[in-house]
Amino acid sequence: MKKKSIVLLSGGLDSVVNFKEAFLKTDVDLILTFDYNQSCKIREIKATRLISEKFKILHHIIPLPFLSDMEPNLSTGNIPNFDEKKLDDKGYSMKSAKAVWVPNRNGIFLSIAAAYADRYGIDLIITGFNEEEGRTFPDNSEEFIDSVNKSFKLSTMNHPKVKSYTINMQKKEIVKMGIEIQAPFEFVWSCYRGGGRMCGLCESCRRLKRALDENNFMQEFIKLNRWGFDEIKVN
Repeated sequence: MKKKSIVLLSGGLDSVVNFKEAFLKTDVDLILTFDYNQSCKIREIKATRLISEKFKILHHIIPLPFLSDMEPNLSTGNIPNFDEKKLDDKGYSMKSAKAVWVPNRNGIFLSIAAAYADRYGIDLIITGFNEEEGRTFPDNSEEFIDSVNKSFKLSTMNHPKVKSYTINMQKKEIVKMGIEIQAPFEFVWSCYRGGGRMCGLCESCRRLKRALDENNFMQEFIKLNRWGFDEIKVN
């Protein structure tokens, strides 16, 4: 018998691939998407709603307006462009991470999901963490998941567990996995900005594009994806 799960879905590469894997391996009872006034929220909500409709899964959008006070750059769209040649430069990546860091964002998201899981007897909380970004975002790391799972043993009655199928993967491996499991790439929105197309220039876009190129999947992705990339400089 499959375990029940809640998936935290933003529409980005990692969460979409984790969603599809969870759909294959568990009974996904609920998708949660968070609205904290991020500049890309309209696109994220649209992408996640389309996925929930395609797979016929209940979808809740959780408003968290106070989080926009913690990091105004994400709500104003004041996001730095990222030098694609420095994707593996940790010092450079740390500066980029600080520009989009929202204090305890993932901790808040997971705690809300745990409340739902505890109330409705759901076993797993699936989230899209990965090793590549875990180097600069500590709340994307395996250590963070382990710590949260320990805390849920005390803060919940049902003891749901947080799981990420991509926790030890680089973006290249995540795209490869997505291809293999036929993840819904048509709905992926992996951009910090909120224009009509993905900007192609922020860190999230740069990492997605490199991973697509490394899998020789860029042209196929462009054919599939309903948004596409806009390479016009905005900063």
